[in-house]
Amino acid sequence: MRRRLGFVGIIIENRRKSAEPVNHILSEYGDHIVARLGVPYKDKHCSVITLVVDMTTDELGGLTGKLGSVSGVSVKSGLVKPNKE
Repeated sequence: MRRRLGFVGIIIENRRKSAEPVNHILSEYGDHIVARLGVPYKDKHCSVITLVVDMTTDELGGLTGKLGSVSGVSVKSGLVKPNKE
């Protein structure tokens, strides 16, 4: 399976409760993370993390599945369309 460029958007509702498991999962996939931006949004009592990734659809599914299983975490993702070479 071919690796593709994509993104992962993560919203963490309770940073104190969910930050440790989220960071543990992200470290498992660290070789596939090209960039990471994390923003605490104090007014809404949540945090937003955006990732740029280079991975296969199976790897992306594994990452988003693990993140989505953490209580209080919402995840959305996408990959560029495969080349028709």
